[in-house]
Amino acid sequence: MQRLYDFLRRHPMWVDGSWAVVLLGFSVVGGASGGFGPPAVAVPLALLLCLVVALRRRMPEKMLLLATAVGVAQLITDVEMGPHDFAMLVIVYTVAAEGARWASRFALAAGLCAAPVAHLRWPSDEMSGAAGIAATVFMTVPFALAWVLGDSIRTRRAYFAQLEERAARLEREREAQSKVAVAAERARIARELHDVVAHNVSVMVVQADGAAYVLDAAPDQAKKALETISSTGRQALAEMRRLLGVLRTGEHEEGGEYVPQPDVEQIEDLVEQCRGHGLPVDFKVEGTPRPLPSGVELTAYRIVQEALTNTRKHGGPNAGASVRLVYFDDGLGLLVEDDGKGAPHELYEEGGFDGQGHGLIGMRERVGMVGGTLDAGPRPGGGFRISALLPLKPAH
Repeated sequence: MQRLYDFLRRHPMWVDGSWAVVLLGFSVVGGASGGFGPPAVAVPLALLLCLVVALRRRMPEKMLLLATAVGVAQLITDVEMGPHDFAMLVIVYTVAAEGARWASRFALAAGLCAAPVAHLRWPSDEMSGAAGIAATVFMTVPFALAWVLGDSIRTRRAYFAQLEERAARLEREREAQSKVAVAAERARIARELHDVVAHNVSVMVVQADGAAYVLDAAPDQAKKALETISSTGRQALAEMRRLLGVLRTGEHEEGGEYVPQPDVEQIEDLVEQCRGHGLPVDFKVEGTPRPLPSGVELTAYRIVQEALTNTRKHGGPNAGASVRLVYFDDGLGLLVEDDGKGAPHELYEEGGFDGQGHGLIGMRERVGMVGGTLDAGPRPGGGFRISALLPLKPAH
């Protein structure tokens, strides 16, 4: 039965054609016996009305006009109503459900006029005036109900089409939001990779140069520098593995080494690492330390990491730096200064020290993501200064 139902849904013309044949059978039998009028006229009109039923879905407006013309011909040729006139109810319903608006209004008007005109054309002597009016109203009701049913079907289809369109639009919006989220995540990973690579590789380069310089004169110092290069490289690989693991979909290496996101507490370790690499750093914490949102802590760590890396790369051999963390009631203040010769301010603004669009631009993006503010620029007495205020709650 399900296969038959699916087949009929795919071939509605077969259904309409079958009903047209059944209707034609009743009409031909009645017309041949002379029950509706002269067979030479009644049978062709019945055929035309059955054709209306068969083609109602393919061309509803044209079939409505054809049914109207047949009805007028019935009035003129005095062919009384018969089973074939059921096609008029069918076409009224079809046009109300699927036809153009003008055709729907025309079908309603014609349907409401059909019964009164038929009563006037073929009056019954056996009925009184009140009975005739009641019969006319009774015959008008089916046309009105057919039109109302068709119009409600049209409204329901339009409603479901609107729901489907809205669902499709929401799906497209979700896909667009997903693409935006993916792009933002990739940008975040790019910034993270820049910070990791810029910081650790610069340390490794400095230590390698130092090791090459003292290799013959001080083998112990060269060995220590090589150990620093080794540990820094492992740390860089661990962080890069964590970042690139975000892009994986369930694939994890067995025994892989993953590290948590850096936080404010690790800034002191970062400062100690820089001191061990030969950069004097004064580090102070003001206020009462307390847990902060992970985004704020990661932003603070990356800003300090970027600033100290830039100082080591561009501050010169005798440069020093200072880092201040200030805990406010509603946020975290951050101040990083150095007294080195620094790089041109334009280099900061144009996207960083590797020419890849990071540096200050990346800092500003990070600070903006947590709703904070960033102020950076050369100091009057030389060096560079970076000041940031990171609120506990993002600004709306």
